[in-house]
Amino acid sequence: MQLSSHLKAFKLAVVSLAFAALAACTSAFNADVTHFNSQVPPPAGQTFVVVPENPAMAGGIEFGQYASRVADHMAALGYRPVSDPAQADLLVKFNYGVDRGREKVTSSPGFYDPFWSPWYSSPVVYRTRHGARIGYISRPWGYGWYDPFFGGQDIDSYTVYTSGADLKIERASDHYRYYEGKAQAVSMSNRLQYLVPNLVEALFTDFPGNSGQTVRISIAPEGRKVTPRR
Repeated sequence: MQLSSHLKAFKLAVVSLAFAALAACTSAFNADVTHFNSQVPPPAGQTFVVVPENPAMAGGIEFGQYASRVADHMAALGYRPVSDPAQADLLVKFNYGVDRGREKVTSSPGFYDPFWSPWYSSPVVYRTRHGARIGYISRPWGYGWYDPFFGGQDIDSYTVYTSGADLKIERASDHYRYYEGKAQAVSMSNRLQYLVPNLVEALFTDFPGNSGQTVRISIAPEGRKVTPRR
């Protein structure tokens, strides 16, 4: 009984670690961010306005919510927001979207352990002339505890979505392009309310970045630091 208790405790510990690892993998939002022609003029009180690159989004309430996040980041850098494009020194063009998703099927070989197969009971210790040995007593299907982590092949099917956000900064007077930035992420969510704020956060991490360089930005849960990976 003591050996069985130890083995069960070990099993539960391994499963707990596995779930903890899965949780750690899904706790952050990862986006690949590429900066181009990062020659944004240093902030010296220039005014700006955030406008949709897609005219169909103009005046939309949803666009306005996401644009306000872009404006907050620009203001934090030292630029001054205005509502009238005619009064802006800079035009900040913003666009975003998510695709329809694609199905992914994955499989893992699993780990077979007769201690936990539904065809066996807990191990039994017995003695022979060679010393102590461990044996198993076969039982009908359904008596044991089966877990896909430890038996057979684990097959999963799920949908993944690719989302993206584009940011362009132009001189309002002649539309000279100062900056282009692209952020792209693959996730199991297609909710723009979740995706776009994270993509904006990624775009402004290490802004304006190095021209032509793509970096992986990890957006940690609220209250934790954002980590760039090169």
